[in-house]
Amino acid sequence: MKYLLPLLLIFPILIFGQNLETEQDSTQVEYIIIEGDSIPREAIDLEEVKLLHRLKFDSKENRIRYYILRRKTIKVYPYAKLAAERLTSLNERLETLDSRRKKKQYAKKVQKYIESEFSAELKKMTRTEGQILIKLIHRQTGKTTFTLIKELRNGWRAFWFNNTAGLFNISLKREFDPIHVKEDYLIEDILQRMFQQGVLEEQKPAVEFDFYELSNKWLNNGKVITETK
Repeated sequence: MKYLLPLLLIFPILIFGQNLETEQDSTQVEYIIIEGDSIPREAIDLEEVKLLHRLKFDSKENRIRYYILRRKTIKVYPYAKLAAERLTSLNERLETLDSRRKKKQYAKKVQKYIESEFSAELKKMTRTEGQILIKLIHRQTGKTTFTLIKELRNGWRAFWFNNTAGLFNISLKREFDPIHVKEDYLIEDILQRMFQQGVLEEQKPAVEFDFYELSNKWLNNGKVITETK
């Protein structure tokens, strides 16, 4: 996984609150007035809560595979989330700089910070963890690792890194595709459960899909049949 580290380090170079008050009209019907909203409302919108199906497995082996996938997903998701956050921060900061030289200097500073902060952990990742991370980076940024490298460095470097990663069965062009790939759906299922349990902090994905439609497609008689690679 030493070849995965330089790929990840480029990404960094890479509810609301309103005052509420209640009042009653002449008919004694209670309304909720939201400051800045001229329309009285009888209810406050609440955050969406997903109702998840109960996990069932058709074999002990598939149960073990699912929980192995869960452990790896929990481990690497924070790094994908970090990549998306750093990419957003980078783009916002670069827009304020007026010269190419200043932009390059800033990018290097960010890279050095991330390298010193996270390189030790990234080096510990296994091949399969690296594969999951590549998928989740696409989920959080909407771009493949290959595309991010190409945009932030150059096309030749992206090509070279992709071929090198291929030796370890890691494609930097891999996308997160829970619609067509069963393992990706299982990863999404794991994420949704971990978000609800507070194990992971949710970050809105850049890739659009309907989780309930995915569940209807992939669930077979209420059983989760894992197909991890």
